Amino acid sequence: MVAFAPFGFYPLALVTLAWLVHAWRSRAPRDCAWLGFAFGLGLFGAGVSWVYVSMHNVGGMPALLATAATLIFCAFLALFPAAAGWLQARVPAGAALRACLLIPAAWTLFEWLRSWVLTGFPWLSLGYAAVGWPLQGYAPIGGAFALSFLTVALAGMLTLIAARAPRRAHWLAALVVVVAAGEALRHIEWSSARGAPLTVALLQGNIEQSLKFDPARYERTLDTYARLAEASRARLIIFPETAVPRFLDQVDRAYLRRLDALAQRNGGDLLLGIPTRRSADEFFNSVISLGVSPIQAYHKVHLVPFGEFVPPGFAWTLRLVNIPMSDFSRGTPGQRLLAVAGEELAVNVCYEDAFGDELAAQLPRATLLINVSNVAWFGDSLAPAQHLQMARLRAIETARMHLAATNTGITAAIDRDGRVLARLAQFSEGRLETSALGYTGATPYVWLRDWPVVLASLGVLVISALIARRKVSR
Repeated sequence: MVAFAPFGFYPLALVTLAWLVHAWRSRAPRDCAWLGFAFGLGLFGAGVSWVYVSMHNVGGMPALLATAATLIFCAFLALFPAAAGWLQARVPAGAALRACLLIPAAWTLFEWLRSWVLTGFPWLSLGYAAVGWPLQGYAPIGGAFALSFLTVALAGMLTLIAARAPRRAHWLAALVVVVAAGEALRHIEWSSARGAPLTVALLQGNIEQSLKFDPARYERTLDTYARLAEASRARLIIFPETAVPRFLDQVDRAYLRRLDALAQRNGGDLLLGIPTRRSADEFFNSVISLGVSPIQAYHKVHLVPFGEFVPPGFAWTLRLVNIPMSDFSRGTPGQRLLAVAGEELAVNVCYEDAFGDELAAQLPRATLLINVSNVAWFGDSLAPAQHLQMARLRAIETARMHLAATNTGITAAIDRDGRVLARLAQFSEGRLETSALGYTGATPYVWLRDWPVVLASLGVLVISALIARRKVSR
C-alpha cells in the first residue's frame, strides 16, 4: 500500500509482489488462492480503509456496521487476486514462464475484471503506483493495466534473479531494458499544443460534508463560491461537484445571473457543479456552463453504488447512512463535449476519472480533461491523494492537461506528463489560478484503450494451457 499515494514508493510494490510470485510458483491452486486472498485483504484493508471513514465518520453509519461493511467490501476485492493465484496455478508452466508471463497475465486479467464487475472498482490497480517512475512511459501505449502487467513481470524477474535461476544475467538485462525503455518513452510528445494558454481558476470552498446540505449553511455556501469566483479574472472558472447543493430549478435566478455576469465580464465561461432534474424521480449529478458560450450540461454517467444510486433490493441501506440525493439517474453515455472558453472539454465527475477506458472514449476531440469532485466524503484519509494519483495517470494516458476542482482538496492542475503543476492545500478555502493549454493528437491508448493488454493477457493464459495440454497428450 505504501507504493501508492500519498507515499508513492513504487519499489516496494516490486518487492512485495516478488514475494507473492515466489510463493505462487510451486503451490497447489487452492493454496495459491488463499495466498492471493490474504495478499489482497492486506492491500485493500490498508489502502481502502477510507470506506470506513465515508460510512461512519461522514455518513453516520454505526461504527460496528461500518467496520463490518468495510471488511466485507475488502474481502470481496481480495477475491480477485485470489482468483488470479488459482488460475495461474492451474496452468502447467516452467518457473520463468510462470513468473514473467503467466502470473502477470492472470493478475492483469482479474484486475481488469475488477474494473467493471458490479459497475467496477479499479481503485488501487497496480499501474497507478508507477506514476512518477520510469514505467509510466508505457501508459500512453497501454494504460493502467499495461503498467500492472509490467509491474508484476518485473517482480517476476526479481524473483528469478534472487533465486539464482538459470540465465540470471539475462533476466537482469531484461529488467534493465524494460525500465530504460519506459524512461525513454516518457520523453515522447504524443500531443501538440492548440492555441494560446487559457487562464483558469479552480475553486475550493472547503465546505464540510456535515454542513453541505444544511439549510442554515446554504446562503453562506453560495456566498463563498461567488466571492471566490468574482475575485478571479480567469477566462474559465471551475466550481467543484455539487458546489450548489440544491437542484438547479430551486436556485434563485439572481444568483445564477450573478455567476453568468462574472463569467461574461471575464470574456469566458464558468462550469458549475449542481444537481439537475427532469422530474421528481429523474435527477442527475450535473455540471452546467454559464458565460459567453451557449449554456451546456454534462450529466454524470458512471455512478457510485450506494453513494449515488441504490442497487435493486438494497433500498434499506439508506436508513443506515445520511447521504442526501443518493439515488441519481445515470446520464446518457456519449454526451457531447462542453465547448467553452475556446476549448473542447471532457468533463467527468469525481469517481469517473478512475475509469481510463471511459475517459479515453472522449478523445481525440477533447483538448482538456476536467474533473469536479466532492471528496469531503473521504474525510481526512488516503483517498484524496489516491484520487489525484489516478488523475495524473489519466493525463499521461491521453496526453492532455487534467484540471481537478474539489470541495475540500486536492484541487490541482496536472500537466500532460502527469506532473502536478500547482495544487491547493487540503481542508482550506481557496482559488487556484493557473494557465492551461489545450492539446490535439492521440496516444495509442486513446485509439485502442484497454483491449490490447486484456487480449494479450488472455492469450498468454490460453496459449500456455494449450501447450501444456499438448505436452501431456504426447
